[in-house]
Amino acid sequence: MSTFLTHSAPNTSTSMAPTFLLVGLPGLLAVPSWWAIPLITVYLLSALGNGAILWIITLEPTLHRPMYFFLFLLSMSDVGLATALMPTLLGLAFANTHAVSASACLLQMFFVHVFSVMESSVLLTMALDGALAICRPLHYPTLLTSGVISKICVAIAFRRLGLHLPLPFLLAHMLYCRPQVLTHSYCLHPDMARLACPGGGGAVYSLFVVLSAMGLDPLLIFFSYGLIGRVLQGLGPREDRWKAGQTCAAHLSAVLLFYVPMVLLALIDRLRMPIPQPAHTLLSYVHFLLPSLVNPILYSVKMKEIRERVHKRLQPRKVGCAQ
Repeated sequence: MSTFLTHSAPNTSTSMAPTFLLVGLPGLLAVPSWWAIPLITVYLLSALGNGAILWIITLEPTLHRPMYFFLFLLSMSDVGLATALMPTLLGLAFANTHAVSASACLLQMFFVHVFSVMESSVLLTMALDGALAICRPLHYPTLLTSGVISKICVAIAFRRLGLHLPLPFLLAHMLYCRPQVLTHSYCLHPDMARLACPGGGGAVYSLFVVLSAMGLDPLLIFFSYGLIGRVLQGLGPREDRWKAGQTCAAHLSAVLLFYVPMVLLALIDRLRMPIPQPAHTLLSYVHFLLPSLVNPILYSVKMKEIRERVHKRLQPRKVGCAQ
């Protein structure tokens, strides 16, 4: 472990220092360069998979429907989140650079949380879309019109930007009672806020932001799946239940992949569970990087239309010969 972690906390409060110190993956600091290879591989595969989803949905008119539009937004959030994390991760991996300027740290924190909340909002929207399609199939086209979809996009944009825009300014004006050493390889709001002196007014707003997004969204998602499950039980033939359930399988997998590591991280931090630091760090990598890698695979495998359209676009075109 780096020696900067052993510095004692000061007794007096100060304003934000010009730099924060990041912790890499413990045990790999002595050989930083080799773990850049899996990081770059994961990022490139994520960009390739999500880029294929964005490409095929853009080019195929038959996929210009609400379900695929929300999948388009999900792929955008996956690429954005992975891209926001890469600067500090690659700096640690290639150059063992632990120091990051306060302004760059605040900027990374903002984009990481903006894209995280975007992904959470899109997963909630996709769950509600599936619930409407299965529970109200006859009314679905009239309920989810283009005007409604536009309003949903505005709501997602407000949650992304409106709620999180004050956070960097609140953190920048807080007083800090602890050394500015973060416990991750990137800048996260909870990690930065815990270094501030207690009693700051920003803590209440921060809690509101967390509960309004990451706390409320999973509850509404699983409520939607409760409605879907009740409807599926009432379907007669087993084949109908299987076909309807398949449409939700990819989304439910994406939901679990995104929220389970996040809940485990929150429980570990709140309950102060004694787990090794490498396990804690790896779990945070799983939460932020694995969904962007796995989601394109899930949706390509489970959604027949996506798979068929990609296969059709990649097939060489046959040139007809004159008879």
